[in-house]
Amino acid sequence: MKIIFFSAKPYDIQFFDSHNQAFGFEMEYLETHLGPHIVKAVDEQTFAVCVFVNDKLTTEVIETLALKGVKVIALRCAGFNNLQLETARKLGIRVCRVPAYSPEAVAEHTVAMLLTLNRKTHKAYNRVREQNFSLNGLLGFNLHKKTVGVIGTGKIGKAFCKIMLGFGCKVMAFDPVIDQNLLAAGIQYGTLEETISSADIVSLHCPLTADNHHLVNTKIIGLMKKGVTLLNTSRGGLIKTEDVIDALKAGHIGYLGIDVYEQEEKLFFKDLSGSIIEDDTIQRLTSFPNVLVTGHQAFFTKEALDQIAEITLNSIKQLSVGEEPAPAVMLV
Repeated sequence: MKIIFFSAKPYDIQFFDSHNQAFGFEMEYLETHLGPHIVKAVDEQTFAVCVFVNDKLTTEVIETLALKGVKVIALRCAGFNNLQLETARKLGIRVCRVPAYSPEAVAEHTVAMLLTLNRKTHKAYNRVREQNFSLNGLLGFNLHKKTVGVIGTGKIGKAFCKIMLGFGCKVMAFDPVIDQNLLAAGIQYGTLEETISSADIVSLHCPLTADNHHLVNTKIIGLMKKGVTLLNTSRGGLIKTEDVIDALKAGHIGYLGIDVYEQEEKLFFKDLSGSIIEDDTIQRLTSFPNVLVTGHQAFFTKEALDQIAEITLNSIKQLSVGEEPAPAVMLV
C-alpha cells in the first residue's frame, strides 16, 4: 500500500521510515509542496497522500486526487485551513490529522521566544563572542507579576498557561470553551477585549478560521497596552502583518515574536541564504531590533516528530482495513 509524502524534509524521512518498520507501507517522498503543479504526478497505486501546513489542497487538487483513486489525505499537522474539506467529503476521500502532538513543544518554544525578546540573549550571545561584555541595550523586565493574555486554551494554550503560572504571572484567557481545570488553577477567563486590554504579553494559540482571520488588526492593537509583547506560534493569518508593522513603527507594540507568517509557504522550510528574497514585508519585519522570527520551528522536537509519525501511519493503517481512528483525528 503506497503513501506519497509532499513537502518532505530529511527529518520527515528519518522519523517516518523509522516508524514504518511496524507498518510496512510503500512510501515515496517528494520535496515539493502539493499543489496543481504536481498533483498529476500521483499515480493510481497511491492509497494516501501525506501533507503538511503549506501544501495547497484546493478543489482542483482534491478532484485530481479522487480521479487517481486516492482514498486518504493525511495531514501530519493539527491545522487544516489549507484544505477544502467539503470537496473531500463530496468525493469520498477520508481526511485525518494529528490534532495533538506534544503541545508542550509549541508552548515551550513560545516561552523561549518571549525570554529571548525580553532578556535579549540572542544579542548577548553575539556580543560576548566579539568580546563585548557591555550591558547597554540589554535591559529586560521581570515576567513575575506580569499579566499574560492567552487567546485560545486548547492543548497548546493550556500548556502555555501552566508554564506562565510557574513564572508567577497573572494569566487571563479567552476561548469560546472555558477549561474548568484552568479556572481551578487560577486562570481568569474574559472576553477577547478584556483579555487583550489587560495583558502585558499577548500570546495566540487558536486555530485559523474564516471568523478569526486577521484577528490582530489595527482595531485590536488599539486595545492593547502600549509596549505590549505579542507572540504568535499558531497560524500566520491570525495577524494582519501590515497593521502590526505600523504598530511597531509607532512603538505601540514593544516586542513581536512570530513562528508563523501569512506568506510563509514561499519562505519557510527552505534555505534561501543565497537568494534575493522579494517579500518586502518579511524583510521589513526582520529589520526591527525588537522582532524575533523563527521559521515554523515551534513543533520541532523529537517527541513531537515521533508522535506525528506514529499517529499518522496508524490512522492510515486503520482506514485501510475499514477501522475508524479516534474522532479527534478524523476530519472527514
